[in-house]
Amino acid sequence: MSPDFFHIVRAALLTTHVDEKLLLTRQAWAAHEHLSKQHILDGIGSPVDVQQVGRPERPELVTAGKLPKRGMGSAEGRKIMVHAIAHIEFNAINLALDAVQRFADMPLDYYRDWMRVALEEAYHFELIRAHLRHLGGDYGDFPAHNGLWEMAETTAHDVLDRMALVPRVLEARGLDVTPGIQKKMRHCGDAHAATLLDIIFKDEIGHVHIGSKWFRYVCKERRLAPTETFFALVATHFPRGIDACVNEDARRQAGFSETELQRLFEDKHA
Repeated sequence: MSPDFFHIVRAALLTTHVDEKLLLTRQAWAAHEHLSKQHILDGIGSPVDVQQVGRPERPELVTAGKLPKRGMGSAEGRKIMVHAIAHIEFNAINLALDAVQRFADMPLDYYRDWMRVALEEAYHFELIRAHLRHLGGDYGDFPAHNGLWEMAETTAHDVLDRMALVPRVLEARGLDVTPGIQKKMRHCGDAHAATLLDIIFKDEIGHVHIGSKWFRYVCKERRLAPTETFFALVATHFPRGIDACVNEDARRQAGFSETELQRLFEDKHA
């Protein structure tokens, strides 16, 4: 194991400077290639306090009800929508880095998988931020919601909960809603943004699949039934259900079983 790997990951996680976070994430990716092939990593060290993870002073974080309207009919509305996507991708960088450094005693491939996710999320953020700048804005210009990171805080105690509720619920929602957002973008003439979302959508299927993979791994280790465990966690943390039309094909590619898809459909129409 490279002695510097987790140090770089934690430095990336803690920094409040956006460009430094991107640079350190790439450096951590380079360092991960030197990890040994041992099955279990020793000496992972103590994780960063989940409430101390670095983000810039802007955007201002507000409740969902105070978010600006994302109507695609105006230039300002389009900037707000693209900014919201940029914020999701920025949070996703921190989420992946946190998954790398928080949970000990996982197989080596777990850390490799989530480091790759962090690198890809950094790339997604750069793509979206560049388009936002093309539209005349920048990351931090509009208030944003912190729901993704709030769930990271809620699940910091257990890798099982994290794998179930962040990639398989919150990130999987993106698989459900992205095609509709792309349709609106093309309708308002922003074909470039829709094309960027094609790239992100394809990668996100892989990210949710990684969540599914490691959720099932932990269930097997603990002798838990994956489907029942997943829906019990969903019922506890999302008592109103998953508020999205389920994209069955994308979720199937992302590792959801036919039984899970049927349950999601039934819960949506209950």
